[in-house]
Amino acid sequence: MQKVMIVGGGVGGTTVLKLLSESEVFSIVCMADTNESAEGMLAAKERRIPTVTNWSMGLEWDLDIIFDTTGDPSVYKKIKRDMGEQTILIPGSVALIMTKLFEEKNRLISKLENTSAKMDLILNTTSEGMVVIDHEGFIIMFNDSAERASDTKREDVIGRHIKDFIPSTGLLRVMQTNQKEVNQEITLSNGMDLITTRIPLVNADKEIIGAFAVFRNKTEAVQLAEQITDLKEIQTMLQAIIQSSDEAISVVDDQGRGLLINPAYTRITGLTKTQVIGKPASIDIYEGESMHMKVLQTKKPVRGVNMRVGPKHKEVIVNVAPIIVDGCLKGSVGVIHDVSEIQALTHELNRARQIIRTLQAKYSFDDIIGASEEMKLPIEQAKLSARTPATVLLRGESGTGKELFAHAIHNASDRKFNKFVRVNCAAISESLLESELFGYDEGAFTGASRGGKVGFFEEANQGSIFLDEIGELPANIQAKLLRVLQEKEIVRVGGTKPIPINVRVIAATNLNLEQAIANGSFREDLYFRLNRMPIFIAPLRKRKEDLRELAEHLINKINQEYGRSIEGITAAAIHKMQIYNWPGNVRELENILGRAIIFMKLNETIIDIHHIPDFIEEVPIKQEKLLMKPSGYVSGKPLSEIIDQYEAEIIQQAFHTHKGNKTLTAKALGISVRNLYYKMEKLKL
Repeated sequence: MQKVMIVGGGVGGTTVLKLLSESEVFSIVCMADTNESAEGMLAAKERRIPTVTNWSMGLEWDLDIIFDTTGDPSVYKKIKRDMGEQTILIPGSVALIMTKLFEEKNRLISKLENTSAKMDLILNTTSEGMVVIDHEGFIIMFNDSAERASDTKREDVIGRHIKDFIPSTGLLRVMQTNQKEVNQEITLSNGMDLITTRIPLVNADKEIIGAFAVFRNKTEAVQLAEQITDLKEIQTMLQAIIQSSDEAISVVDDQGRGLLINPAYTRITGLTKTQVIGKPASIDIYEGESMHMKVLQTKKPVRGVNMRVGPKHKEVIVNVAPIIVDGCLKGSVGVIHDVSEIQALTHELNRARQIIRTLQAKYSFDDIIGASEEMKLPIEQAKLSARTPATVLLRGESGTGKELFAHAIHNASDRKFNKFVRVNCAAISESLLESELFGYDEGAFTGASRGGKVGFFEEANQGSIFLDEIGELPANIQAKLLRVLQEKEIVRVGGTKPIPINVRVIAATNLNLEQAIANGSFREDLYFRLNRMPIFIAPLRKRKEDLRELAEHLINKINQEYGRSIEGITAAAIHKMQIYNWPGNVRELENILGRAIIFMKLNETIIDIHHIPDFIEEVPIKQEKLLMKPSGYVSGKPLSEIIDQYEAEIIQQAFHTHKGNKTLTAKALGISVRNLYYKMEKLKL
C-alpha cells in the first residue's frame, strides 16, 4: 500500500483526500495545511488521519507519494528539495489529471463489477441458460438458468449425451459445420420462448473441441440491447469532451505507441492522427527528448519541460504523467501548452502590472529576501519606521534594494491605501526638477500648461513619496525640500500661495552624505532632517550566506519573465558565486542568473557551475595576511592611525577564526554586532 501525504487543504486537496480514502491502494498518513480550519484538514480529522500545519513534519513518515495541491511553485520546489529520493511528488496540475484518471478507474472498476454481477445473474439466476458439450457431444456445463428452463437438475444431465437430453439439438450440427448460429428462436416444451446462439469451440490448432449454446429470454434480450445503446452514448460523450478540450492532449501505451490525440494537439504540433496513432512517442519531437518515454521508464511525472515539437518547430511546455492501474503501468498522458500563448498572456499581465505599479507600492517585507544578521537589522529598523510618520533615509550601495525597502515601508504603514510616488532625482534634468516636484501655476514660464500642473508632492498627499538619489539634488531644490519637511507645505513654481500637504518622505542615496556636507554639496540642516531614521542596507558581499535564497527567488522571477522552468541551482554554482565580491550587488546577481538561463539548453532545469561565467571569481585574502602580527610603532604616523590599523588587523584575524560569522566575531571581541558594523564601515573592511 502506497503511503501518501496531501499538502494543501483547499478544494483540490479535499478532492484528492476523498478519492484516495476510498482506494485500497493508497494509505493517507498525513494531511498538511497552514490553516487548521481548512476544509481538507477538517475532513482528515473526521477520518482520523493525522494533520500537520507544516508539510515538512510529514516527511518523518516513509512516504511513497506527496500530492501538492497548493498551486504555489515555491512550495513545490521546497518539497521536491527536501523529500526522499524514493518519494513521488505530484503537483497540482498533474494531481488534477490523476484525480480524473482515478475517478475513471473507479468508474471502470464499478462498471466491471456490475457487469460481472450481471453475468453471474445471467448464468445462474435469470431465464438465460448455458449448455456446453465436448467434442463427443457429452454435456460438461449446465447452469442454474438451464435447470429452470428444462426442469432438470444439473447432476442429472452432466456427463450425459446431448441427444439423450435434447433429441432435436443443433449443437452437433454446429460442430460438424464449424459455423455459429446466432439468435435462433426456439420454444421449449414448457412453452418458453428463447433466443439461442450456438457456437463451436475451437482450440489454438483450429480443432473442434465442443460447442455451447446460450439461451436468452426474448424480452430480456431486448432490454440488454437498450443497455448497450446507452453505453455507446456515454462513450460518445466522453470522446466528445476530449476532442473539444482546448488543452492539447496525447496518450501513449506502455510501449510508447500513440493511442489518442485531440484536435488541439493537431493545431499546436501540426501532426494528424495518421501521423501519430500507433507511432513511437518521439514522432512529434523536433528538439529535446520524449517525455512520454522518460515517464514510462521512471514511472514519475514530469512538469514544465520546454521542447520544440512538430514540423512547425513549435515551442511548447509539456506536462506528462504515468497512467497506473492496479499498480501496473498502462501508458502515459501528456498535456501540451503553447509557449507563444503563455508569453502573450504574460505580456498582457506585465502591462497590467506596470499600470498598477504607477499607482501603488508593489513590494512588502515578505519580498525582502535574506535571513542573515546583516539583513535582520535593517528589516527590523524598517518595520519600526513604518509605524511612525518619521522621515526615513535609506543608505547603501547601488543595487542593494533601497527601493524595495521603500515599497515595504509604505505598504506596512497606515498610508498603504494612499498613493506611493517614486521620483529618481538624478533622472530629471535640473531645469525641470523643481516644477516636477512642486508643480507650477499657469503662466509660470514659457510653455507652461494652461491651468498649471500638480507636482509629485501634491500627488503623494496623504501617502508617501520616495526620493531616490537624494544626494544628487541641486542646492536650490535642497532649500525648498527643507522647507517642505519643516513647514509641511509647498509653493508651486510661479505661485505665492503655500499649499499644505501631509506626505511621508522616504529618501535614498548611495553617496557619502557626510563627505558631501564637508565638500559643501549637501546642506547640513537638510541632512539632519532626512537622517531622523537612518537605515543602512548591507551590500551583497557582506551577506553572502543569503546567496542561495536570493538566487532561488531570482530564478523564479526570471522564469516568469522568460517563460522558462528552471528548478534550482547546485551547491557548486553557489560556492563559485560566494567567492565573488558582487560590486553590483543584487542587481548584478540577477544579471548573471538571467544570462545563465538564457544560454541554458531547453532540456536543462538546474543551474550548475559551468553555467556561471568564469569571470565570477575573486582572489581570496591570503591566510598569511590575516594571521600576521600587528604592526608596531611607525615613525611619522599619528597614534590614531596606528590604532586603527591595529584594530583592523585584529578584526580580520577574528573574522578568519570564525569563518566570516559576524555574530560569533562580535561575541568573541566582546562588542555588539551593531558596533562591529560601525567599525567595519569606519575601517573600510
